[in-house]
Amino acid sequence: MSLDAHVMVHRDGFALDLALVAASGEVVAVLGPNGAGKTTALHAIAGLVPLEGGHVRVSGAAWDADGRHLPAPSRHTGMVAADHLLFPHLSALENAAFGPRSRGATRQAARERGRAELSALGIGDLAQRRPRELSHGQAQRVALARALATDPEVLLLDEPLSALDPASRPETRATLGHRLRDFGGVTVLVTHDPLDALTLADRLVFVDEGAVVQEGTPAEVVARPRDRYVAHVVGLNLYAGTASDATTVSTAGGPVVTAGHDHRGPSWVAFSPAAVALYRSRPDGSPRNTWPLTVAALELAGQTARVRCTGPLDLTAEITAASVASLRLHPGEPVWASVKASEVSAYPA
Repeated sequence: MSLDAHVMVHRDGFALDLALVAASGEVVAVLGPNGAGKTTALHAIAGLVPLEGGHVRVSGAAWDADGRHLPAPSRHTGMVAADHLLFPHLSALENAAFGPRSRGATRQAARERGRAELSALGIGDLAQRRPRELSHGQAQRVALARALATDPEVLLLDEPLSALDPASRPETRATLGHRLRDFGGVTVLVTHDPLDALTLADRLVFVDEGAVVQEGTPAEVVARPRDRYVAHVVGLNLYAGTASDATTVSTAGGPVVTAGHDHRGPSWVAFSPAAVALYRSRPDGSPRNTWPLTVAALELAGQTARVRCTGPLDLTAEITAASVASLRLHPGEPVWASVKASEVSAYPA
């Protein structure tokens, strides 16, 4: 199976122009800020939103192309949204069997197919429970079973894990990843969560304002982000600039020194928040990458804090909670930040 889609849609002054290509067994994650067009793309592939240009072809068959529009009920897709939308009066098994039953399978065959999917997703023992008797994570796996039981050519997942609580999300993510590895169709996953994308997807496509800003494998994107939103998602500080010599990239916030690079001209320069050291006064030794900044915000997660700073070069630092306490950091506090040249990477824009 394969997906070749070029989704062109105009809605209320918004234009979406998105190309997605995937082969059998591949998971493509589409990421972007709210309003970027991610869900619209899924609905267009499903046939719920008409194309104004482009095409949707699955395994060589035209779903949308050359004036042909295959109605949504005739498209072999499965869709799962953040809300599981299970039928409350049906058991988990009957919910899972609904998909194949609606496509013409006999009652017995549909129940056997639904039971197999529930077992594959680790909830076979919950087959007789009603949705109200399931946790949110269990109910979402039933919704996945219902979609997968139809053996879709294209599985469309719209933020499938976003409504789960922190306790059930990792387990459901792991179960979904295991099941998708055995799925022979194409999966298109829309998510805001970088962990979902990095652990589930073979390819990442970042969309902003209706257009692709970067795409590639997770390893490629993490190593060389080319957009500020992409850098935020993968957790890096990123700046545009010009490589004027073998060690310096000139940015709007001033020069950034690297350990060395072999290109000149338009460039990206990046470094990890964990590479940033914060001080209350200018550090001794005058590191080459040193900036006076102001603390704008702090976020604490366990024993780690992310400190967002503004100044000549806006950046995010990742330090220990103990360091926050010892430095007595709070919004509005002046600080000095430094980054070793060896921690900075630069690459052509």
